[in-house]
Amino acid sequence: MCAAVSNWATLLEEQAEKLGDKPFLYLVYADRYVSYREMNENANRAANFFLKLGARPGDGVATLMGNSPEFLDVFFGIQKIGMYVVPVNTSLRGDSLAYIIDNSDAKFLVVDHDLVDLYRSVQAELPQVKRVLVNTREAPPGFNVPGDLADWGDAYGPGVSPEAPGMDIDPDSLLLLMYTSGTTGLPKGVVSRYNKNIVDRIRPLAAFMLTPDSVYFTALALFHGNALFITTTQSLIAGCTVALSKKFSASRFWEQVYRSKATIFNTIGAIIPILLKQPESPYEKMHRVKTVLSAGCPADMWEQFEKRFGVTLWEGYGAVDGSGTLMNLGNAPKGSVGKPLLSDIRLVDDEGKDVPVGQPGELLFRVPPDKKSNVEYYKNPDATSRKTRGEWEYTGDLLYRDAEGYLYFVGRKTDSMRRRGENVSAFEVEKAILKHPAVLECAVYGVPSELTEDEIMASVRVVEGMKLDPAELWAFLQDKLAKFAVPRYIRIVDDFPRTETFRVKKHELKAIGVTDDTFDAERRS
Repeated sequence: MCAAVSNWATLLEEQAEKLGDKPFLYLVYADRYVSYREMNENANRAANFFLKLGARPGDGVATLMGNSPEFLDVFFGIQKIGMYVVPVNTSLRGDSLAYIIDNSDAKFLVVDHDLVDLYRSVQAELPQVKRVLVNTREAPPGFNVPGDLADWGDAYGPGVSPEAPGMDIDPDSLLLLMYTSGTTGLPKGVVSRYNKNIVDRIRPLAAFMLTPDSVYFTALALFHGNALFITTTQSLIAGCTVALSKKFSASRFWEQVYRSKATIFNTIGAIIPILLKQPESPYEKMHRVKTVLSAGCPADMWEQFEKRFGVTLWEGYGAVDGSGTLMNLGNAPKGSVGKPLLSDIRLVDDEGKDVPVGQPGELLFRVPPDKKSNVEYYKNPDATSRKTRGEWEYTGDLLYRDAEGYLYFVGRKTDSMRRRGENVSAFEVEKAILKHPAVLECAVYGVPSELTEDEIMASVRVVEGMKLDPAELWAFLQDKLAKFAVPRYIRIVDDFPRTETFRVKKHELKAIGVTDDTFDAERRS
């Protein structure tokens, strides 16, 4: 491997050499540690096993895997031999699942034993996948790998070397394809290359946020940038420990945080109201967490979250398909995403003109002169050219700036609705709905009007054990929103179609539209 190439695998090798038996992973669900040395040796095994299977530099490997050390073995291992990896969202089904694997051109697929049937459901649509390997390391006794598939467990057998393969790598080659969530349409594969990835950009943040003694808890999915980039990459840089849970559990969250001895974790906006509306737990004040890094914390819940759980909340803004970062590290008003970190920005209207203070505009980041941070979408030059125009990268997010220059998130540009001649932010309507004590989660979106523009619809999940009449919620909102922003339609739902990062797939809700059980404020009795 060329030492000049900066990537996750070279960083792991450096840390394994320096830190040896220090825990890199604590597996919360198994009460087991994985050291830096073991992690590196298993990554070497993964690399050497792929070579035995006939893999070559430039080949792609898709992973259909939950949180586990084996996911990271594949992720680190392929980088030692110049392959690229495609982490796939395990909640996808049907055409959405087949599209990503097929679009990525992956020749290999590693799938967890309990997701084999999911692979089978789209197998016929994936002719380019030549070898499928089943992760059996957590399989129950008696599980047998189907005859046409291979056992990933063989990578850890006596015939596979734990030594580094020592291959030279083309620095311009693909390293990683991270697909966008596809909440508004087909997902796009965001390209990372061996000479153009996020590792070095994360170093300053890791130096500020973490120490070698930090324990970084995550219950978010490794196939998403939050857990893979912010938690895992920062921890690797800092030489500290990742406390890895299988998945988010609201009822067991603080117990897991406490038992893992975590000192920091990340959250996203949807999780904060869920945790606040849980019954009190003895563990929520027994933990060692000092700092929580949030993305999208509702402003009116910020102080409540800090006081109840005894933590300091920091707010960050970033995206898998973005090169800029905004941070509020306690140096900006609560509710603000702070100011840019090492980036020039603009807020512009639909005509590309800068908006005045207090007015929402689309956030643009200036592209660095060396273009190393320029966003590239796999096999999608049109989307790539739309993303970066001239020296500016368009985020698709609406923010406004106050008189002191602090920035505030308003919502996705595609999440904005127009009703009665007024623009309405779904994000602002959702914040108002969440003030109701019986509302656990909500999603607001536009549906067709009998006239023109949009009618506003809200789908709502109710706190377990409570009841909510949609008419009561409609009345509750009358003094909290402008009249034109109060949803006409309200529907109570058991759950939402969502990604594994808890983002609601609003395009699916829009497709369902107004149902027979939807409350209509204009037809209320």
